[in-house]
Amino acid sequence: MGSVGGLHRLTMTAENPTPADLALAPLVTCKLCLCEQSLDKMTTLQECRCIFCTACLKQYMQLAIREGCGSPITCPDMVCLNHGTLQEAEIACLVPVDQFQLYQRLKFEREVHLDPSRTWCPVADCQTVCPVASSDPGQPVLVECPSCHLKFCSCCKDAWHAEMSCRESQPIALPTEHGTLFGTDAEAPIKPCPVCRVYIERNEGCAQMMCKNCKHTFPRSPAAPLPRCPAAPLPRCPAALQLASRRCTC
Repeated sequence: MGSVGGLHRLTMTAENPTPADLALAPLVTCKLCLCEQSLDKMTTLQECRCIFCTACLKQYMQLAIREGCGSPITCPDMVCLNHGTLQEAEIACLVPVDQFQLYQRLKFEREVHLDPSRTWCPVADCQTVCPVASSDPGQPVLVECPSCHLKFCSCCKDAWHAEMSCRESQPIALPTEHGTLFGTDAEAPIKPCPVCRVYIERNEGCAQMMCKNCKHTFPRSPAAPLPRCPAAPLPRCPAALQLASRRCTC
């Protein structure tokens, strides 16, 4: 990763001001911590030109890497008009090398999850990326791992079942403290995202669930409509509704 160190020279500010320039320059307010900082302590994002103090931006990026599961890191300004996304060179400049390597690995795993032509081998000790033949959406096809030669279903990842349908809609049977099983899908705390099929767990909060992999938001029970999050303000328009959903913290 020797090239990562070189990326630190790709500054995200337009200039390298002199001390005399900094003494005359006005202080700039960081949108994250709301503190006024001098320009030498600020970083301007390339895509959207939003400016934040470098210390806040470093913390934001490291949190986004840990929580985002490889998703694109967007501008931390919730009302950014340009909907900026941070470039890899910017991320490499502001996070440690191990964090940047983690981001690249999670990004690749996410790309495989969202790519219908690729999937992971379900064998824990294998984890090879396997090619998937093209088919109709949702139609299971036979996949053979090029490394361990396991033959499995592209949809449910079980052993290939040519004469059977996938049992994805069945409840997920999980043991409880009393040794019983959940009887319905609505009772199961772990369920697949309806978009990317990555399993996510709900342990508390409202009935609204958001997949950390693809950011899709859906109700916990398929039969129930998506309720308004009680932690969000009452929206006045569709645009405000979308913003309120993004800010859900419960």
